[in-house]
Amino acid sequence: MRFLEVFLLVIITILPFIKRPLIKKISKKYILALILLLVIMHLVIDGWRWQMLPAYFLVLIIIWRIYHIDLMKMLKLTFIRIFGYVFLIVTLTLAWILPIVLPVFSLPKPTGIYNVGSTWIHIKTDRDEVITKDLSDKRELMAKIWYPTDDISEGKREPYVDQANRLGFIRKYSMGILPPFTINYLDRIKTYVYEGVPISKQKFPVLIFSPGYGSKSTGYYALLSEIASHGYIIVNVSHTYESLGTTFTDGSMKFFDYEYQYQQDASSMDHIIPIKEAFEKDISFNERHKIIREASKDYFVTHIVERWSKDLMSVIDHLETWNKTGFLKERLDLDKIGVFGHSRGGGAAGQTALKDSRVKAAVNIDGIQWGEMMDTIFEKPFLFLSADWPEDHENISAHAYVNKSTDYFYECKLLTSGHPNFMDIPLMIPIQSVAGTGTIDAELGLKITNELVVEFFNKHLKNEANADPIKIGNRHTLLEMKVHKGDSIR
Repeated sequence: MRFLEVFLLVIITILPFIKRPLIKKISKKYILALILLLVIMHLVIDGWRWQMLPAYFLVLIIIWRIYHIDLMKMLKLTFIRIFGYVFLIVTLTLAWILPIVLPVFSLPKPTGIYNVGSTWIHIKTDRDEVITKDLSDKRELMAKIWYPTDDISEGKREPYVDQANRLGFIRKYSMGILPPFTINYLDRIKTYVYEGVPISKQKFPVLIFSPGYGSKSTGYYALLSEIASHGYIIVNVSHTYESLGTTFTDGSMKFFDYEYQYQQDASSMDHIIPIKEAFEKDISFNERHKIIREASKDYFVTHIVERWSKDLMSVIDHLETWNKTGFLKERLDLDKIGVFGHSRGGGAAGQTALKDSRVKAAVNIDGIQWGEMMDTIFEKPFLFLSADWPEDHENISAHAYVNKSTDYFYECKLLTSGHPNFMDIPLMIPIQSVAGTGTIDAELGLKITNELVVEFFNKHLKNEANADPIKIGNRHTLLEMKVHKGDSIR
């Protein structure tokens, strides 16, 4: 919340209870003038937003009461007065809760030596689109490019999150009740990303990023702007019909397909039940591993991870062309390609690293890598960063990554964190019980994650001599880390 919002809320909370003694000392007209001045300053400097509507309503009630107050009239405890105070308390509670739960929040400023620019690229593939009912549809993707820039003099800060992801977000979490304008308060979020500014004149490593399933595909500003500021070009993929929204360059929008999800959920019980039962039974790890391995083979999430992996490889297929012409000409270091992702996108990143030799290093942030990983092994550096799940959590990843890597494999856990702590969600919704985050400080959790991912790619993609992810584990007590190199553990 912003200062003037807090100040206004404090004033309307206190005034109803002290207005009579205050008016005896200060003229009504001065009190009313100060209230109006505060409201005008808030509207001019902060701007109005719907979360403050209960506060604005109370301002009008308080102004009316102060203007009509009769100091000579004796106060009596009537039913109307009791009702009035109950109504006041309920409205005050709502006036505080709405701007706290949905604040105009501050994004962390990137710490790298570069500013960050952005642009969008439309990607067409020759693969069939399996989600839509039109058999002639081919898979199309949008990719947001986050890149290092030295020149922001002619650029303007981009608005926070594209329109389709905004609309998808408000539809999902209000179940279609709230109108689209209710998400427009995000225009007041100050980003550190500039639209269409020139890219720095050198080659940079390329990172392909895959977001979570049914999430805002571009809702990772804290993570992606920080990494880009350290000298990486990031291709942020929107998985059409499986991200909350996808905004195409012609202005058209496509949204998450809930009907397809429901169909897949309904058909997956034969795979989910054996997995759940395998964790409930008192059996050995090897016995459970056989059950999970078999159940996951035709599990619909396995197919999503494989499909998303093909999306990421389709992006990699385009890199050589982008490097020859257009905005990214001669800016991509194609010998240094990495992939990373969050949640289901983290599983897709791992699958891509497994299948595509062009990928030199990969990071999975709290995602399950369903599928063939259980039958093989990485032959490149890999980082797995997990949230701090409860003890009774079904630890699929212990089975997915049983073979780890012939190269470095970093097995990490961000203590006291929850699954959404790696997104912007803990900033956007700073109430733990609402956001599903852990008890870790939101900015600290993002800082640790950012440092770890940057250090990993600095070492294993840029090949910087002084880079070492172990340093990040030693620096932060909330980061638990085991490092495997082949069969050894450090």
